[in-house]
Amino acid sequence: MGYVVSTANMKGGVGKTTLTVNIATCLAKNHGKRVLVLDLDTQISATLSLMSPMDFAKLRKKRQTFRYLLDQIINPDSKPKYVIQDIIQPNVCNLPGLDLLPGDIDLYDEFLVSEMLHEQAVALGENHFETIWNRFERVLLGKILEPIRQDYDFIILDCAPGYNLLTRSALATSNFYILPAKPEPLSIVGIQLLERRIGQLKESHEQEAEIDIKILGIVFTMSNTNLLTGRYYKQVMYRVNQDFGSEKIFQTQIPVDVNVARAVDSFSPVVVNSPQSSGSKAFSQLTRELLQKL
Repeated sequence: MGYVVSTANMKGGVGKTTLTVNIATCLAKNHGKRVLVLDLDTQISATLSLMSPMDFAKLRKKRQTFRYLLDQIINPDSKPKYVIQDIIQPNVCNLPGLDLLPGDIDLYDEFLVSEMLHEQAVALGENHFETIWNRFERVLLGKILEPIRQDYDFIILDCAPGYNLLTRSALATSNFYILPAKPEPLSIVGIQLLERRIGQLKESHEQEAEIDIKILGIVFTMSNTNLLTGRYYKQVMYRVNQDFGSEKIFQTQIPVDVNVARAVDSFSPVVVNSPQSSGSKAFSQLTRELLQKL
């Protein structure tokens, strides 16, 4: 089996999706890896970074998004129309080896999930609803990915900001997680909150099954070399270094580069759209560093 890697931060706007799609693209394009991107964010930014809104709308109309697979877990059909292989979009951006499992703007109804789990708890005579819920979130994504997990070298899960059911399930399923962060105080708070949450997640599941997820590293995004802001950024990064240790921080930083934002308009990552740009070169270097860490 390949690696399952989550990209996550409790705070939004830290470049998480940009990091996900560009690392995935570099792994496929530069290193010949088989890579699947799974979009777990209802903002569907990863999906729209790899395909046009028109193509996504067609898939959604046919129900060929991740929402369908979740529905099959929550309210299964006796004869499902699709399996996961039908929903995965192969060779996105015309890149062999780069596949996408499209997200959706409406992934699941939390009330229906709670109702289903309550019924299970009653049927099993379980007194503790929390036990049933923990078990569900631990196996949810693993169960969905099980049929195709051996088909890929990397499955990269683009988590939503915050700490919802799918983010918890992603972390419980993953071998590693990457923590993107802007070099600013609020982003550091997001790092600290996620680290605390992962500790709580491991503790809440330890009686039934060990969650063995490790941090692959913190990646500083949107770094600015401007003299004044650069000095401030260095102070912030020094604090992170003191708190987490240099071994948990990627040496490669992603610079501010307009080409990174411009690439989204073309529904393709910057490493495809502007391969000679500073942002593209940084993502390529970051991917090499990631492989060295592994």
